[in-house]
Parts: sequence; structure tokens; C-alpha cells
Amino acid sequence: MENIPVVPTGPEGFPRLGEADFLWTKPRPHNPAGTLSASGCPQSSALCTGSRVCAVYDDDETLKTYNSPLQVVSAEPVGKIRVAVVGLGRIASLLEEDPLREKPCTHTGAVIANPDCTLVGGADKDEHRRDLFKKRWGSPVYADAQDMIKDLRPHILIIATNPDSHAAYCSLASSCKVPVAVCEKPLADSLEKARHIAYLHEEELIKILTNHERRYAEDYIEAKSILGKKDLGDVLSVKASLYMGSKRSLIDILWHDGTHLADAVMFLTGFTMIHEQKWGSRFDSQRGTAFLAGYLEAPKPLVKAPEPSIPFVIELGGKRDHIVFEIEFSCEQGRLRIGNGIFEVWNSSPSPYAEGYRSLQRHTDGFKRPTYYFVNMLSDAVRCVLDPRHQPRSSALDGLKVINYLNSIRPWRNL
Repeated sequence: MENIPVVPTGPEGFPRLGEADFLWTKPRPHNPAGTLSASGCPQSSALCTGSRVCAVYDDDETLKTYNSPLQVVSAEPVGKIRVAVVGLGRIASLLEEDPLREKPCTHTGAVIANPDCTLVGGADKDEHRRDLFKKRWGSPVYADAQDMIKDLRPHILIIATNPDSHAAYCSLASSCKVPVAVCEKPLADSLEKARHIAYLHEEELIKILTNHERRYAEDYIEAKSILGKKDLGDVLSVKASLYMGSKRSLIDILWHDGTHLADAVMFLTGFTMIHEQKWGSRFDSQRGTAFLAGYLEAPKPLVKAPEPSIPFVIELGGKRDHIVFEIEFSCEQGRLRIGNGIFEVWNSSPSPYAEGYRSLQRHTDGFKRPTYYFVNMLSDAVRCVLDPRHQPRSSALDGLKVINYLNSIRPWRNL
């Protein structure tokens, strides 16, 4: 087949493309030309104006081949994935200075650690935070996120601002044709805004990841495998505890940190949390304990499973001078406990204390490897850029499920 001359169209230029099969995803509102990627290895593809396509995914999502190659009319620049950050606070950058946390432990730290990415800039309305970010990472900084996006044209926009602005920045990224956004948790401060963000993702106007980081942590991935393979039998009940110090109200703990807890439970079980009742201390209190009870509802294909619903209870604690984040799954033949600094698998065995009974013996104590929670999250975002057909492990739809649950307990506006 005769090569068609390549016409570079980006600031970085495009290398000549050899003969190969390519995949095309149907045009979207934000990408009317469709998107191309090399079959089986999008990372090594070099897409360019003038290249030819030999294999195409048509509008009905089926693979079709053509004897006469198609012309590529537009393509994304080849090179490193350009990442920009809006909101330059703790989770975006500042926590990287914590000597005790596993590194990287921030969005920007993950960008720097990823060889496929380049940090192109950061935006924040706070001048002091802009100065700290520029000094720490050496990248351009902006007071206005829209100016940054228009100037730098990122492939990934990390949204690490307060939850009340998440929907606006997701909409801005979509209107500026940013392919992928990573949105901090909670997804939004209201159900209406969360639904809007999920709509942008579901309609493929932009791919949106929710940074529920435990979905990407290796210890939680291993725990999900243990439960999924039923190594301990069916899960029969779930209980969880959440304490976040002595100076915050219980409802603040629920919305800011319970979002991680709720998502972790749903990720590990594959079920959806349904709230039924609350008792104990008032939500506006910084003291005492509140309990939330409900059940985990199986997905529709599993409603005839042995356990179509699983009861759960969550303990929210105030006035503690320490932090506790842990989830315990009680199973037919054992128990799994996981949380901050906790990874325990308990197996049922003949009791050493009473004849004819069985007791639980701890089989695994502690997770001995790095969890790579931020590394894996950013790798998933990169894959979304390189392969538009890929769905992230933690999408805006997952984030919406958490907001649905939290909102059923008490809406954010009542805080």
C-alpha cells in the first residue's frame, strides 16, 4: 500500500504512520471527527492528518474493515499527556510534603511520577497557593482556570477545588474540549450538580473520573478479589467505623470522609448502599456517636443470588482525638477487615478454646506492599485519553451513587 504524505498539524508535529490497523470510535459532540487509536497498543500509535485507517468501529459499535483506507481528517497531538490542575491545595499538592504518607500522595505528585505525563500548569484564585505551587513544581500558574485551559490545552484537567465548584469546572472542561477530567470527592455538594456531572460523562461529552482513591489502591483491589472469589464464603453483613478527630461535626465527617467509606463498601461488594435509619447523636454535634443502618442492594442481574441484600451499619464518632477508617465484612467462613493501616483476613478453623466449635484465626495481618493509589488513578486517566473506549474504574457514575446515598441521609445544603 502506498504511503500517503503526512501533514503535521500540531505544535509538536506528528511522525509518519506506518501501515497498521486502527480503531475508530464514532463521532461525539465534543469530537466530531471521531478518535483513532492503534489496535492493541494506543500508547505507541502516532496519529496524524493524512494517515489511513484500515479497521473502523462504526456507529453501531461493531468492527468493520474496508478495502480502501479512510483519510484521517484530524488527530490528537502525539507526545506526553498534558495535565493541568485547578485548585492547588492539600490534595492537589501540599500533602506531598508529609514525610509519613506513601508517595505520591497528591495529584501533582502522581503527574510528576508518571512518565507518560507532563505537568503544564496550575490554577488557583489564592495567590499564596499559586506561589507555593510554582516554587514546588516549577510550572506556570494562573488565577483563572479558563485562561489556563485555553492557553495550555490539557488532555487531563484535575479538579481539586471545593465540591460546590466541581460541576462548573467539569462543564468548563467539557466546553473547552478537554478529553478527561479527574474530579475530587465528593463529586458535588448537591444531588442536582452531581447528576449534571454524571450526565456529561454518560453522554460522552467528557470522560470524568471521581477520585475515590481506594478503588485504585492495591490493598482494596486484593480485598475485592478475596470477597469476589468467595474465599471466605458469602458476605453476610458489613459494619464500618469512621472517626476523624475531635473538632468536626458528624455530618461534616459523613460528607467529607464518609464519601470514601461509602464508595469503598460499594466497590468491594459491587452492591448499592440503601439508607434506612439513623440513631444516636445529632448530626450537628462534634461529640458522641451516630449510627447509620441500611442494606446493600445487589445489581439487577444478581437479585436471585443467595444474598440479594446485605445489612450494614456505620458508626460515626466525634470527640475522638484519633482517626479511624475501617470496614469489616462478616462472611460464612471468616472475616475481612480493611481500612487505614488495616488489612486482616480471618479464617474459620477448629476452636482451640472449646471442643466441637470453630473460631476465627487471623491468616493475614497487614498489607506489605505499596498501595499505589494515586499512581493507579492517574494511569487510569491516561488510559482514558489514549483509548476513548475505556471506562474508568471510578467514574462520575460511581461518584453519583455515593451522592445518592449521602443525600438520602441528609442533603449537603442542611450542613
